[in-house]
Amino acid sequence: MNLPLEGIKVLDLSRVLAGPYATMLLADLGADIIKVEHPERGDDTRGWGPPFVGGESAYFLSTNRNKRSIAVDLKSEEGFERIKRLAEEADVLIENMKRGTLEKLGLGYEAIEKANPDIIYCSITGFGPGPDEEKLGYDFLIQARAGVMGITGWPEGEPTKVGVAIADMVCGLYASNAILAALHKRSATGEGTRIEVPLFESTLSWLGNRAAEYLVTGEDVGRLGNEHPTITPYQTFDTVDKPVAVAVGNDAQFVRLCEAIGRKDLAEDERYSTNADRISNRGELKGALQKTFSERSAKEWIEGVRNAGIPCGPVNSLADVFEDEHVRESGILREVEHPVAGMLRLLSSPVLMGGERPGIRRPPPTLGEHTDDGEWE
Repeated sequence: MNLPLEGIKVLDLSRVLAGPYATMLLADLGADIIKVEHPERGDDTRGWGPPFVGGESAYFLSTNRNKRSIAVDLKSEEGFERIKRLAEEADVLIENMKRGTLEKLGLGYEAIEKANPDIIYCSITGFGPGPDEEKLGYDFLIQARAGVMGITGWPEGEPTKVGVAIADMVCGLYASNAILAALHKRSATGEGTRIEVPLFESTLSWLGNRAAEYLVTGEDVGRLGNEHPTITPYQTFDTVDKPVAVAVGNDAQFVRLCEAIGRKDLAEDERYSTNADRISNRGELKGALQKTFSERSAKEWIEGVRNAGIPCGPVNSLADVFEDEHVRESGILREVEHPVAGMLRLLSSPVLMGGERPGIRRPPPTLGEHTDDGEWE
């Protein structure tokens, strides 16, 4: 299929997750990504395991599809000249090194922009301008400091991080989005752009309604487990065999839920007439609903509640997820032949372009696999 970023050349000097995630998203849309790695260490995530498959870590495999890898020592004269030349040919350069590192090497924005005025130069940093702009940022630290852990977990438990490196991944999404906007601007004006996407500030931005609630009230309701601060019932309930997630978004849906589970009495109770009423009487409603959901299996409840037009589904393990009928038939899982790991089953892009998923054109590269390919010449 014809992909929208075909012909766009991206020099990827990033490592670990935020930068590589951003470039993978661009690669899925057709961009040609040259991933630059240290000849001996490679990307840090190559060593983040087990599990390993054919010597390749699952972590690295998850974030580097559709790219090429060249092994270059930036601190050597030969390596510097090679990367400088590639930067002068690139449409986009992305990096997430410690602030000032590339400037010291002679590969900072000002140096590259002189030779390549229309370059889009994207830096992913730990913190933006301010007192901590020189400090490093790691996902776990950022989730803690930016408040994500303060709103995640059970009220009586300890603060909890999200189960994936969500701060890194959302930062990568912001970076790819900014790069696409810069490419659009360049197509209209011919001008390049310097972009900075700080991990800390990008995480603050997706605190969303929880941030707004605090900023307008000065009150922090803290951790609520699987409940929602301003909508109920919008949470999990235990059944005979496994939890189910029920998401009631308005008063009409609440009435239909009560009918579907045989509890019309709850819909008729004035304590639960509106969402605001239900929030005020959250504890009593939760107890009544939990008692009812405890009477049947998850499958029985899900079928009936879904048929009433209420979003409802199982709380799945990863084993359950990858046996889910929709997952198996959606086309998001692809098989790809890897040069050392053999046949791999990997997630591909969730995006549909003209009704089709872009797929995986290249497996995640081995370290330096394309060093002698000639890159873009």
